[in-house]
Amino acid sequence: MTKPTASTERRYLSGFGNEHASEAVAGALPQGRNNPQRAPFDLYTELLSGTAFTAPRHENRRSWLYRRQPSVVSGRYQPYAQAHWTTGADRAIALPPEPLRWHPLPLDGGAAEADFIDGMHTVAANGDAESQVGIGSLMYLAGRSMERRAFVNADGEMLIVPQQGRLVITTELGVLDVKPGEIALLPRGMVFKVALPDSDAGAGPSRGYVCENYGAQFRLPELGPIGSNGLANARDFQAPVAAFEEDGGAYELVKKFGGRFWKAPTKQSPFNVVAWHGNLAPVKYDTANFMVIGSISFDHPDPSIFTVLTSPSDTPGTANCDFVIFPPRWMVMENTFRPPWFHRNLMSEFMGLVLGEYDAKPGGFKPGGASLHNCMVPHGPDEEAFDKATHADLKPHKLDNTLAFMFESRYRFIPTNFALKSPALDTDYADCWAGLQDQFKP
Repeated sequence: MTKPTASTERRYLSGFGNEHASEAVAGALPQGRNNPQRAPFDLYTELLSGTAFTAPRHENRRSWLYRRQPSVVSGRYQPYAQAHWTTGADRAIALPPEPLRWHPLPLDGGAAEADFIDGMHTVAANGDAESQVGIGSLMYLAGRSMERRAFVNADGEMLIVPQQGRLVITTELGVLDVKPGEIALLPRGMVFKVALPDSDAGAGPSRGYVCENYGAQFRLPELGPIGSNGLANARDFQAPVAAFEEDGGAYELVKKFGGRFWKAPTKQSPFNVVAWHGNLAPVKYDTANFMVIGSISFDHPDPSIFTVLTSPSDTPGTANCDFVIFPPRWMVMENTFRPPWFHRNLMSEFMGLVLGEYDAKPGGFKPGGASLHNCMVPHGPDEEAFDKATHADLKPHKLDNTLAFMFESRYRFIPTNFALKSPALDTDYADCWAGLQDQFKP
């Protein structure tokens, strides 16, 4: 990739959904109009629209790209096999209303030979890409970089949560370096490839979680009574500066379209955008910058106070998907059961653990694992966590070296056959509550 010019010397541009402008070659951005008769340096003008043209101004997302060749230049598409990345829910699966949990998916077998695309596995999903509702909850297990291969997802945007191993994500608009503890959000229709520097250096395969969002685009949640500051700040999201590949060699372009996979040859690199401007861009975010809000008196607020991004639905306040994190934080509440309480929710929760220990499941939930608690399925702290929290001396203490997250959706998740038949499925999960006795003492 080319180095940025003096006018774009920073590696990243700050702000979520902001209007950005970046050029890898000085003078490549047209001045005064988006689509001049001839773009500077005889580049091609291409518009990437992430919303309908007539979407309200405050919701409209699009970017103008100035590239060496337009994306229409490619070979014919042929079917491509990716058996483990499915789209939408398989409603033929009879799923009992029970909690589910998976141990960390093993990084052996074919993981070392798979790249980010071939190593993708759908664990659970809801909704439908054609109807543009719902999400897929996936995990990737990959051991090698995508070299002369690129990918574009026409079905949904992708929220990537690395758990083990760094990612270098090359996109049409520039490069994002993403490590565990950070996340990346890639717009629908954006071409990208993923390098695995740790795996390439011999550290073993990489693993992480992905939310494939078929519904409304992720955005920052409203803050309401919190005020103008708190949770995730827009300025802490980082978009890449323009960069393009000097080498114009051939690529294989893999495309996900209508739940199916296709491949086409290209004679040129798809990463040939010399300049761009707009507010539709890939971004990364470091969860260490999340400003945690919590109780400083008593009681345990709803987990919605940990929402980083939300994809709204047509029902106000009831999200297509909320991305919620549980980062390091101080616990100071008095006379309060501090871990999550026992609960049954309207919303369905797919949960993962990036690092450390989750306070409600100190022993059974491991980094790289996952759990699923669907609508109105009871869940909460296990016996060990309940006993510890009930008898603890409630002094201020900090939950440290931990990062858990949820993809929370109004729609019921249905696990895939891959997930239900996986040896990582914890068939004894419900036993963690078996020892909770009737302790009523009138």
